[in-house]
Formats: sequence, structure tokens, C-alpha cells
Amino acid sequence: MNGKYLYSLLAVIVLSLVAYVGTALLRLQVFFGVIVPYLAMLVFVAMFAYRMLVWSRSPVPFRIPTTAGQAKSLPWIQRNRFDSPFTKWEVVVRMALEILTFRSLFRNTRMQLKEDGRIAYDLELWLWLFAITFHYAFFVVLLRHLRFFLEPVPYAVQLLGTVDTFLQIGTPVISMSSFALAGAVLVLFLRRVYLPHLRFISLAADYFPLFLIFGIAFTGIYMRYITKIDVTAAKALTYGLVSFHLPAVADMQAISPIFYVHLFFVSVLLAYFPFSKLMHLGGVFLSPTRNLPNNTRAVRHVNPWNYPVKVHTYDEYEDDFRDKMIEAGLPVEKKE
Repeated sequence: MNGKYLYSLLAVIVLSLVAYVGTALLRLQVFFGVIVPYLAMLVFVAMFAYRMLVWSRSPVPFRIPTTAGQAKSLPWIQRNRFDSPFTKWEVVVRMALEILTFRSLFRNTRMQLKEDGRIAYDLELWLWLFAITFHYAFFVVLLRHLRFFLEPVPYAVQLLGTVDTFLQIGTPVISMSSFALAGAVLVLFLRRVYLPHLRFISLAADYFPLFLIFGIAFTGIYMRYITKIDVTAAKALTYGLVSFHLPAVADMQAISPIFYVHLFFVSVLLAYFPFSKLMHLGGVFLSPTRNLPNNTRAVRHVNPWNYPVKVHTYDEYEDDFRDKMIEAGLPVEKKE
């Protein structure tokens, strides 16, 4: 059994203990509430921009768009505009469908060997469902948290919070995105653990962001529904981070240590993001298999790696070896 997830789980537990002990016993609220978030944001912005710049400058020696439909050819042959895009606008639509709806994952298939020896292919719709739930729930949670960083809170953020809690269950009301995020992360983790072929190829680096995001969701749910924190003091701190007007240290120490654990998890995720597979957030826009039109029949694609090469033409070759070719009985174009 692949027990690499235990290393990631242990790492997240250690991170939580470091933040909890550091704020509850050592009174390091300034370090975990101010210094660490600023450093994490600096690393995130700098390294995210650096990796995007490196990828954008990487040459594409071949036009390699992944296609799943008929390309444009003869006028009387019907083509697939979005599975085999020909124009830039068709590429834009294809990219939008991929980014917003996970279109390729929706059509992903899993091969199974039946008892009678036949091979069957089944759609993995459950994977698509939990993957898109995870991403959109995370996105909604991020947007809802803007109320801690903006004053006054924009109407769109207030409206999103109202829609997210429209069930009106309990006090405080249930936030659907928080539980959807935690549930989706849990399902994606169990999928990696219990499917043999995924468990075999999974590394500790694949489990660490899952545990980290689950820790963020769990501590957020814990603060909202189980324990109570000073929300006013927490917003004063978060708003102070973006406005560079930090509250007094005494006010920061009045916030529950679980809040600093939550904030520390977010900071670690930000700093870890550019070095992990989570960078597919930016890489998907620069993928040559997605962002290039399939127009090689109409437009000549020149390899940017090509450089001037001195060639030896056949005429020059024959001039050098004509006598020996005639002596060997080989045909030549010119006798002299």
C-alpha cells in the first residue's frame, strides 16, 4: 500500500501545531499574522510571474493542438469548430469551454477489462463532478472572503454570500461552498487512496495540497460553526494587511489561535503554489495543445528553433565526385 500520504498528513499536522503553539503560547501573533502572510504573498506573486514568463518564452517547435474532431479541409466536408479550431476565435471558445466546464475531463473515459476478456470504456462523470465542484467551491470561498479585505463590501460579494447561504439552516446559516469544498477534497483524496492505479503513481506532493486545502476548509468551518472568534478583530487584521494599517498587538492577541492556524495554512498554500502542480491554473492558458489553431493545412508553421545550416547540394556533390562516379558506373547529370 502506498503510504506516502502519511508524510503529507504529518506535515500538515506539524504546520498546524507550529501555528497554534506559536500564537497560543509564544505570543507570535505578529509573525504568523503579518510577516508570514506578506512573505507568502511576495513568493506567490514573484514565482507565479516568473514561471509564467519562462513558459511564455518557451519556443513551440511544432504546431501540436490536440484535436478530437474533423479539421477544416474541403468545403463540402463538415468540420468541428471547437474540437479542431481553425481560427483564433474558435480557439478562444475552446479554451473557455475547457477552463469553465472542464470539457475534456467530462469526456474522459476509463478502460476496464471485463470478465469475458473484453475491453470496455466508461465515462468518468463522477471524477468530473467532484473536480468541478472542488474548483468552483474554492472560487466561491475566495470571493466570499473578500468581505474581510474590502470596506465597504461590494454588493456583488454580499449577493454571492446570500446565494451561498440561501438554505438558512441553523445559526449561523450553512455556507454551501465551505462544505462542498471540504467534501470534494475528501472524495478526491479517497479516490487516490483506494484506486490501485492512482495509488501506485501518487506521490507525497500529490497529497500535500489536498490535506492543506482540507485543513483550510476544516479550520474555516470550525471557526464559523463550532468555536467563536472575534470577527471584528479578525477583519481589522485582514483589512490592515491590504491597507498597511495594522491593528495593535493587543488586538491581534485577542484573536483565537485557530484563526492563525487557518491563516498559516493559507500562507503556506500561497507560497507552495508556484512550485507545485497547482500551477496548472496559469499553465492551462499557455498549453500549445490547447491554445493553437489547427491550421497547418492553410498556414505554414516555421520552427522557431531553425537556424541557418550550410547544405551540400547534389550539384556540389557531383562536382566533387564526378570522376569517381563515372569510374564506378554511376549515372551523372553532367559528363564534364
